[in-house]
This record gives sequence, structure tokens and C-alpha cells, in this order.
Amino acid sequence: MNNPPAFPMCIDDGETRKYMIGMTLRDYFAAKAMQALIDNDGLFSEIPTQAYALADAMLKAREA
Repeated sequence: MNNPPAFPMCIDDGETRKYMIGMTLRDYFAAKAMQALIDNDGLFSEIPTQAYALADAMLKAREA
């Protein structure tokens, strides 16, 4: 599963180009999914698991 950075920042020091990695795309998708799950009055204990399952499905769909 391809899980690139959601918001990569490029730093160019003049000699080599370096990338700082922050939040992954999977984490970003999960956070967005979690908002929808909370709005739908889901069980709070199951929301993180459901959010990451949805994030994994979104990442898989990107590969298709």
C-alpha cells in the first residue's frame, strides 16, 4: 500500500534536496473519516479502528 506524506515539505539547502515527512496520507484520510463517523453517532471506542479501515480502503482505491 502506497502511503506517501500528506503534506510534504521540500527543503533545498543548495546542494541536496531533502524532504521532511509529517502526517502520512493514511493518517490524513483517517482523520477525515473520523469526523464523519463522529457526526454519525458511532461508538467512540470503535471510531479509530473504523477510521483507519476507511483510510486503508481509500489508499487501496488510489492504486486502482
